[in-house]
Amino acid sequence: MQFHNLDSELLFNQILIQSNSEELKGIAIFKHSTRCSISHAVWSKLQRQWLWDDSQLPIYYLDLLNYRSISNQIAKHFSVEHQSPQILIIKNGECIYNTSHNGILASEIQETIFDS
Repeated sequence: MQFHNLDSELLFNQILIQSNSEELKGIAIFKHSTRCSISHAVWSKLQRQWLWDDSQLPIYYLDLLNYRSISNQIAKHFSVEHQSPQILIIKNGECIYNTSHNGILASEIQETIFDS
């Protein structure tokens, strides 16, 4: 699994533009609280199960403790409730999938994004 740090509002805006690429199934954003044991467990599990590379579904990691303002921007932009942990899949500038906590499963992403 290759992930990128989401650490600026400018980068979030670039993700929105990049999500328009026809080559990508979408762009994933994983919102993580480094102080939460559930978030840590879900992040570890997702890293082991992640099946896709940057050419299909790049993933960005958002550290909520250091970049809460970006999380707030994401929640507002997509009208989704802030959760931690949470994963969002962005395609064509829209959030096409989001879930949180123990609902974050690579198999669900596979079914929703790749098998639909």
